[in-house]
Amino acid sequence: MIPAPLLAELQARYAEPQRQYHTWAHIEALRRWFGQRCAHLHDPAAVELAILFHDAVYDPTRTDNEAESARLLKDADLPGLDDTVRAQAVRMIEATARHEVPDGLDALDRSDMAEFLDMDLSILGARPDVFDTYEQNIRREYTFVPEPLYREARRDILQRFVERPSLYFSDWGRATFEDQARANLERSIQRLQ
Repeated sequence: MIPAPLLAELQARYAEPQRQYHTWAHIEALRRWFGQRCAHLHDPAAVELAILFHDAVYDPTRTDNEAESARLLKDADLPGLDDTVRAQAVRMIEATARHEVPDGLDALDRSDMAEFLDMDLSILGARPDVFDTYEQNIRREYTFVPEPLYREARRDILQRFVERPSLYFSDWGRATFEDQARANLERSIQRLQ
C-alpha cells in the first residue's frame, strides 16, 4: 500500500535524534496490535495508514505535531488511495492530539477510531518494566525541560488520564489494558510527587 520510497522516508523520520519513544519501534508495536485486531476493523487500510503516519512529525518543543503528521498524510503521494480511506486516517491522526474519540462519527468509523486510539495508548497498559522504560524515554525526549517543571507537567498529564472514567474506548482495549494501565499511571504519579 505504501510505496517503498515513502516508507523509507517515514522510517527516516522515526529515526530522528530527538526521538526516544516515538520511534519505529513504537510503530512496529502498533502494527503487531493491528495484526491481532485487523479482522475486527471496518476499514483496516485507514487504521494502518494512521499507525504509520500518526507520529511522523515529532518535535517535543512544538504543539502541532499531530496536525503536521495529518498534513503529511494529506499531502502524501499514494497512488490509488481512496479519498475516504485517507480522510478517515487523517481524522484518526488528528484525534491523537487529545486521545479522545471525536463526536459525529458513524458507528463503524467510531469503532475503528476507538481501536486505533487504544492501540496507541497500549503502552500505558504494558508490563511495569516496559512502562517504566517508556516513562524514561519520554523524559529523554523532554531533556530541555527543567526537572521540577517536567515532573509537574507530566504528573498533570498522567492525572488527567487517571481521572477518565475509562482510559480505553473499545471493549478490547478496556479488557486488555485498563487495569494494568491504571496501576502503572498511579505508580508513576507517585514517583513524580
